[in-house]
Amino acid sequence: MRLALIGDYRPAIVTPAGVVDVSDFAREILLLPPEYRTPALIEGWSRYAPAFQEAASRRPALNPAEIRFRAPLPRPAKLLCGQLSFREGIADAVVTPAFFLKSTTSVIGPGDTVELPAVDASVFHHEAELAVVIGKRAKSVMPAQAMDHVFGYTCFMDMSARGVGPGTGYQDKSYDTFGPMGPWILTADEIDDPHALQVRLWNDGEIRHDYPMSDIGNPIPIMIAYASSIAALEPGDVLAMGVNHQGIGPIQDGENLRIEISPIGGFEVRVIDKLNRRWEKGIDRGVAEAVLRLVRGEPLGQFQFARRIDGRGEARESADG
Repeated sequence: MRLALIGDYRPAIVTPAGVVDVSDFAREILLLPPEYRTPALIEGWSRYAPAFQEAASRRPALNPAEIRFRAPLPRPAKLLCGQLSFREGIADAVVTPAFFLKSTTSVIGPGDTVELPAVDASVFHHEAELAVVIGKRAKSVMPAQAMDHVFGYTCFMDMSARGVGPGTGYQDKSYDTFGPMGPWILTADEIDDPHALQVRLWNDGEIRHDYPMSDIGNPIPIMIAYASSIAALEPGDVLAMGVNHQGIGPIQDGENLRIEISPIGGFEVRVIDKLNRRWEKGIDRGVAEAVLRLVRGEPLGQFQFARRIDGRGEARESADG
């Protein structure tokens, strides 16, 4: 089932025939602020799901093109992002599980706008990621039981402002609008193996990311188990699994980004930059090659971010996740 928030954050089910507003079957949910609605639906899913399923089969469906989809979790309690979590195509790469916290105020939805802040960033990057939505509380779970705690999956873009601080974390990842999410949540029962999915992102119609989830360095159950060993995961928490950096590239004013993970779905966002800064379009080869060195266990050395057209490209000694 595809669970969405539409319009003024009303719950809806997306079917092959279209979109069905099911808020009549969850009136008490509408009494909650928007950020609490999806977690409450997830916690009560065994009660809501049968009514939603029946409504979806009986009610007239609306045209998705006429619907405003919101981020399915507009303010998750926790938003964890995988850091350097893919093998980058190196079959024998050894990858250690790691996450960083991204501000939940970064989350925006389909059709919204990514606003590049007026910070002195070396470059702004896109990262297309599969995100796991937690369905029930998980604390120090073992990998064998981890998938029992998954409610479903959604698409996520992890935007970055490179070079604004040391390492990867709040300072370069958490700007408002830097976390596009959507277009809905596909429940876990609809996906046999999330590692068989393909993650794609286009920038102005040009393919950038196009990688298989099978390249992840540690299977999703291990990533969930690791995260839950640090802090309890609650219904509605989001774990973005990280990215294969070989398709990473700059984003800049006026560009249109589209993410798609079949069979989940896809959505688009627009980028604006009031300073109209410019970088060479295309894959950022300097970062892609630097990450390859890291996963091979080689010294990182210096690398160059994508060249800024006004000549302000910078060499760096470290790479972010």
